[in-house]
Amino acid sequence: MTQRKIIHLDCDCFYAAVEMRDDPGLRGVPLAVGGEGGRGVVTTCNYQARKFGVRSAMPGAEARRRCPDLVTVPVDMARYRAVSQQVMAIFRDLTDQVEPLSLDEAFLDVSEVDSHRGSATLMAEYLRQRVREETGITVSAGVAPNKFLAKIASDWQKPDGLFVIRPEDVAGFVETLPVEKLFGVGQVTAGKLHSLGLSTCGDLRRAEPTMLVERFGRQGLKLYEMAHGEDNRPVVVTRNVKSISVERTFSRDLPDKSACDLVMEALVEDLGRRLMRKSRQKPIHKLFVKIRYSDFSTHTLERVREPVRAPLTADFAPLLAELMTDTERPVRLLGLGVRFRNDEAPVTQLRLFD
Repeated sequence: MTQRKIIHLDCDCFYAAVEMRDDPGLRGVPLAVGGEGGRGVVTTCNYQARKFGVRSAMPGAEARRRCPDLVTVPVDMARYRAVSQQVMAIFRDLTDQVEPLSLDEAFLDVSEVDSHRGSATLMAEYLRQRVREETGITVSAGVAPNKFLAKIASDWQKPDGLFVIRPEDVAGFVETLPVEKLFGVGQVTAGKLHSLGLSTCGDLRRAEPTMLVERFGRQGLKLYEMAHGEDNRPVVVTRNVKSISVERTFSRDLPDKSACDLVMEALVEDLGRRLMRKSRQKPIHKLFVKIRYSDFSTHTLERVREPVRAPLTADFAPLLAELMTDTERPVRLLGLGVRFRNDEAPVTQLRLFD
């Protein structure tokens, strides 16, 4: 049985991060998104504001009382949604197994991904770097054998951090983990657990499962399982895949188009393997090629094409020739892919409070 490799990625104070990216004057000051006017509430805030005790869902008046210098800006969901689409597209460049939880976070199952030497840690670093370079947003990541632990790990070294829980480290990690960190444990349940002398997962591991079920019903069994670091929930893909692509970032820039031509065949082979892993055939509508030059400028070209077979190197070569007008320009990244026809719109859950 393949060891599961789950990555949880969470953008740091997402709405506020977008605002600070687009208006450098907001950097370095306590900032809240929302909370304007007499009855508004804070949707999210940056880390400078959090130092004063400002939190999401807090009334704006209370936030300003705690932080008199607080700067507030109105919520701009259309802008945040556009950045979210960029971020999720980067995640899906690595794997189709993406479960968005909201605009700014997602689970990825990378158990079957071969790139980056099959290392989930290297994949998480790669995704964090791409999001930072292409959107200006920082992302914290957690890598673990299951969703429960990956989500905890992503919060362990926020902001802009990466924390890895290896399978052999699970038992030691959960031993001292406070019960408040467990999924579904709020203030009331935590109080009941504390009254039973159960403050950590280690305490829960040593408790009788039958007692936990008697006190907490079905949740008691789930608490017992989580305290052992167990979580069998799969990553649930909540959207129809609209495209499949592969790309490669080079440790040394490719010097010219001739070098790119040599790499194309291997990329097409990788793309073919990804297409074969699809559970059902989808009609291909477009082919595209992507280039990132040594100065980090990125260019993409796509053309309508509906081959009855998997695309070959010869199908992508004309796109590369058309896109790369300066054949002597060094290339940092080269990618290619296909877009499918008749996919339905993605289904994602939007989260107001970040």
